[in-house]
Amino acid sequence: MRHRLRGRVLSRTPSHRVAMFRNMSASLIRTVRADPEVEGDAKVPGRIVTTVAKAKSLRPVVEKLITLAKKAAPHLERAAQFATTEQRNSTGWKTWRESGQWQQWNAAIAPALAYRRRAFAMLRDDEALDILFNELAARFSDRPGGYTRILRLAKPRLGDAGERAIIEFVGERDRVKRRRSAPVVVASADRES
Repeated sequence: MRHRLRGRVLSRTPSHRVAMFRNMSASLIRTVRADPEVEGDAKVPGRIVTTVAKAKSLRPVVEKLITLAKKAAPHLERAAQFATTEQRNSTGWKTWRESGQWQQWNAAIAPALAYRRRAFAMLRDDEALDILFNELAARFSDRPGGYTRILRLAKPRLGDAGERAIIEFVGERDRVKRRRSAPVVVASADRES
């Protein structure tokens, strides 16, 4: 019986699964800044190729990370109004640090920092965290969910014939359906006679 068991095991131990999804989600997020011209970077930004089962298991992990980044955005905007532009450890910065404005900034930035730390606990990658909070949160700010899509590939993987899939972020390279207008029917005078 499968009482209270959910998710795919993928022939891995729990710690191996966690590490695999951590690496895959960091790789997917890091490809957003990938330059196809640079050797070793992803050919298409915002996309990785994996098996269908791994892609289906990875999807909720990545979507939860993006949701954390989106939740932090309003707190960062609120904290920006209390922030200073002074250089750190300068006299202007020290007076700001001792003022009540710093207290307000600190209270406003605290929830955003907590979200960032939760995301870092899942990712363990500074570059991916930076992309997640600076680029992806802004990109998906108006979207209520469904930040990724899974596309199955026709060719199986060489070696074990595993079914492959692409997992990518939506928004880039989306097809836009064009509405076809109804054909114009011309009434002819011959029909009336």
